[in-house]
Amino acid sequence: MSPIEPLVFTGLSALTITACALIAFSRNLVYSAFSLLGAFAGIAGLMILLGADFLGIIQILVYVGGILVLYLFAVLMTAGIGDVKLSNPMISVKIAVPALLLLLILLGKLIYGTTWFVVEAPQAQPTTAAIGRTLLKEYLLPFELISILLLAALVGAVAAARREVK
Repeated sequence: MSPIEPLVFTGLSALTITACALIAFSRNLVYSAFSLLGAFAGIAGLMILLGADFLGIIQILVYVGGILVLYLFAVLMTAGIGDVKLSNPMISVKIAVPALLLLLILLGKLIYGTTWFVVEAPQAQPTTAAIGRTLLKEYLLPFELISILLLAALVGAVAAARREVK
């Protein structure tokens, strides 16, 4: 392990936790969505740092590239969603604070009551090349069939969208 890895891990963890807190406490849904981008990026960075480079890249492609964009479109296309008011906004705080305290107490007992063993982790090997070779050798036929299915779905979606425009 290089000496900078703990620093990078701490930074990515802080980014992820801060972004998650901003998601939870932001009053604006667009700000919350952009905080979700930071959380996804932090989680992807942690995955890459811990040796799961393929999962980290897929996290960025699927969640940032697809889910987050879909979420932003849904927020921006829904008019007046920010005008919704709770009938009693303090009721959620009255429930959340004791639940959070109980959770913290239980987690503290679990963490400090467990005997932890330090184990040397094996050196992480890149997985992307191995997954690519496996997909294009052993699973070539299912891989190609799925790509044809996705292409057909894309063509169908474009055809359906064009019909509605006319």
